[in-house]
Amino acid sequence: MSTKVGDIVEDFHSNNGDRITDKMSTVHRHHETSRKESEDESRLPALEAAYTDILRHLGEDTDREGLLRTPLRAAKAIQFLTKGYHETIDDILNNAIFDEDHDEMVIVKDIDMFSLCEHHMVPFFGKVHIGYIPNKKVVGLSKLARIVEIFSRRLQVQERLTKQIATGISEALQPKGVAVVIEAAHMCMVMRGVQKMNSRTVTSAMLGVYLEDPKTREEFLYLSRRT
Repeated sequence: MSTKVGDIVEDFHSNNGDRITDKMSTVHRHHETSRKESEDESRLPALEAAYTDILRHLGEDTDREGLLRTPLRAAKAIQFLTKGYHETIDDILNNAIFDEDHDEMVIVKDIDMFSLCEHHMVPFFGKVHIGYIPNKKVVGLSKLARIVEIFSRRLQVQERLTKQIATGISEALQPKGVAVVIEAAHMCMVMRGVQKMNSRTVTSAMLGVYLEDPKTREEFLYLSRRT
């Protein structure tokens, strides 16, 4: 077999193998999605009953018109707000990591973030800024926002959320460094407790060169603050 024909055969088998792998991955994701949806459906009655009990213990009449379907709606809402427990980074990356000879900083900033404080189960929300320096691999930019979504759709504290986002990106991409900054308002400080309307909490996580090199860290912080 000539070298040229051999290369063609090798490419054919390689491309077919990639297509089969992609197809199997898609089938697996669909199966996992169906399984998770089925699990959520099976848990709804218990959650609905729990919300009914909470309303009754608050002194509400759960049979009045405005509250008839509130326990069910609340049960579905809490499942959505905590759906990150059933998702992984592998689920959402979906082969969106690409070989690329790029070693300069990549920043995606002002990613909207909504989460629930695990101490009082009230919202905290704000902006996430992410930077990373590729190590011959880049990721689809929307996937960074999806990674934020996975970890924020859980009961959280902002400090842990920041670290989880940074660590998740680092493990998936193996970049030279990852930086994450979150600025958020916490309703547990606004609606209750000290009731400070304008307070903001800022947390950061620096890995790799962002931790080791002050100039790289300063460049990220400067660029992420620019409007």
